[in-house]
Amino acid sequence: MKKVFLLLCIFALALAGCAGDQPASQGNQDNSQQQAESKKRIALVLPEKIGVNPFFQQMDEGVKKAAEEFGVESKTIESTDPNAFEENLRVAVAEQYDLIITATFQAEDALKKVAAENPDRPFAIIDTVIDMPNVRSVVFREHEAAYLLGAAAGLSTKTNTVGMVAAMDIPLLKKWTGGFSEGLKATNPEAKFLVNYVGSFTDPAKAKELALLQHSQGADFIAGASAVGDLGVFEAAKEKGFYTAGQDVDRTEVDPEHVVLSQLKGTDVAAYETVKDFVNGSFQFGSIDYGLKENGVGLTFVTHESKSPLHPFIGEETIAKLKEIKDEIVSGKREVPNPLTN
Repeated sequence: MKKVFLLLCIFALALAGCAGDQPASQGNQDNSQQQAESKKRIALVLPEKIGVNPFFQQMDEGVKKAAEEFGVESKTIESTDPNAFEENLRVAVAEQYDLIITATFQAEDALKKVAAENPDRPFAIIDTVIDMPNVRSVVFREHEAAYLLGAAAGLSTKTNTVGMVAAMDIPLLKKWTGGFSEGLKATNPEAKFLVNYVGSFTDPAKAKELALLQHSQGADFIAGASAVGDLGVFEAAKEKGFYTAGQDVDRTEVDPEHVVLSQLKGTDVAAYETVKDFVNGSFQFGSIDYGLKENGVGLTFVTHESKSPLHPFIGEETIAKLKEIKDEIVSGKREVPNPLTN
């Protein structure tokens, strides 16, 4: 009888042990599931395909970098036309992404519709402003970098005539033309500034034609500010032997003999910081901007190193002066007015 009782006790203890193990195992599974469910999911919805404009390529890289560093799930959705873009925004909403990021004035109309229809869903848009309670707008003080580029042109020109081939005559691009003009005046008040507009962001042939026109009028430095059209400006510079500058990313690598500077815009920085703020709980709606102080804009050889060698047309002495100007802008000693607000 004692043996039977002992066996029953052992059996009961074994059952208790198994029962004790079960909740722990189940608890681990529940924790893993909760962690997976709590992982932030972020969608980058672009108004065109990656590979055409480096502006969007940088943005994609910024989101992916932040996703890797902060343990976020990210997805980039490319669009082929305006209709596809609005549909892609709706897809991102339907797939329950926690934050949806997009960019540029091309996205404004579609985002206004979708954000209004989904007031509890947070959105962010880079490089333009949408005044809505559930949208964060990220813009840049491009006029500060354009000022440096204009100052460089004023210090470097040998003909006292410089130019810019801009995409379109719209308010936004006055930050390029106006900033450049102010920088040029600051370093070379006697220099003549030529400006022509392509009428598009994607027309290299027209941009080349306008660059050749400016060169025929005496310009020895012609800045490109026409997105994809800048490729036409670069072609003209190579054919005629004048100097030029690119936009957004370091374009000097295209042709270091003629593309001697690049005005930089950190769309990767803006995208990265947007994701970082969202994950860290410091994300706020409204408008924020990035300038020289925040490393959001810049100029090759002045604020950022380049893989290309510095061209003698610019020279070390000019770069040293430009760095002084940059420091004055960052400290507030030198004010660069925003053409859109002055």
